[in-house]
Amino acid sequence: MEWIPIVLVTFKILVVGTGMFFAIKWHYDQGKKEKEKEKRAVLRAASKVAAVFVLSLLGLVLVTFVLARRLGLDLTSP
Repeated sequence: MEWIPIVLVTFKILVVGTGMFFAIKWHYDQGKKEKEKEKRAVLRAASKVAAVFVLSLLGLVLVTFVLARRLGLDLTSP
């Protein structure tokens, strides 16, 4: 049995395995960086949506009270 194919196949498996390990590690590290940025972006967007919702709700309450007073509705508490 010849030893050259055994040595070369073993060397190829080691080189390809090492390359795959570092490729997976690099992609994993890049994903962690992007995940942190993505988390901040989602939090920022959620706070903007919440602020718009609260302002819209306050505007609706104000318009409701102004309209009720103009129509002559009694808004006093019992």
